[in-house]
Amino acid sequence: MNVMLPREILISPGFVLPATELQWRYSRSSGPGGQGVNTADSRVELSFDLAGSPTLSEVLRERATTRLAGRLHGGVLTIVASEHRSQLRNREAALERLVDTLRTATTRPPRARRATKPSRGSVERRLQSKKRRSTTKRNRRSGPGDE
Repeated sequence: MNVMLPREILISPGFVLPATELQWRYSRSSGPGGQGVNTADSRVELSFDLAGSPTLSEVLRERATTRLAGRLHGGVLTIVASEHRSQLRNREAALERLVDTLRTATTRPPRARRATKPSRGSVERRLQSKKRRSTTKRNRRSGPGDE
């Protein structure tokens, strides 16, 4: 069964990945499938050479390699899918996981939070609540002649 893949995979608005940069490998899967497990190559390995890809800009490549450092082997990101019985469903799952992984790895980091001072009212409220708590605890203590 030879299913056509899209020629280009949209990762994010500025990042379109050509399908020619993906390497697919198939092998026998463990798991559900009965006798078919022994004959069908339903396990899918999808590899993408992140470090050597001409499609990625330097900014995206740097961002992705730092965020995916623990998952890269020689600059190559490999996704394995073997949870479905059919090779087609595993191919779809692997491609979907690759897109999600690359999308999260190449997103722009959030802007740094600008430090602000607490408002005068919030400072006063905090101090008042501390005083109330202190008074409550002081009133619970027994004095020298309370026994």
